[in-house]
Amino acid sequence: MTPPHRTAFTLDYADEELASHIERSLRPEIGDIDGDRTTAELAREGATLCVTVAADDLVALRAGCNTWLTLASVAEAASQH
Repeated sequence: MTPPHRTAFTLDYADEELASHIERSLRPEIGDIDGDRTTAELAREGATLCVTVAADDLVALRAGCNTWLTLASVAEAASQH
């Protein structure tokens, strides 16, 4: 059954190489950090990444969104060094 709550974040990067780097950083976490109430999907097209979070309830959706935005932020910061 598909969770009833869903949101997607579109992350645009300066170039395809940076987007690919961020994607490679995030990809291993798909499936590993999903909880009982949330799932996430990751897709990339060129320099744009899309993270979709789905959840059984709004509290879980908020927590999932916070987790994935934090992971993306850390990957971005790490790629600048």
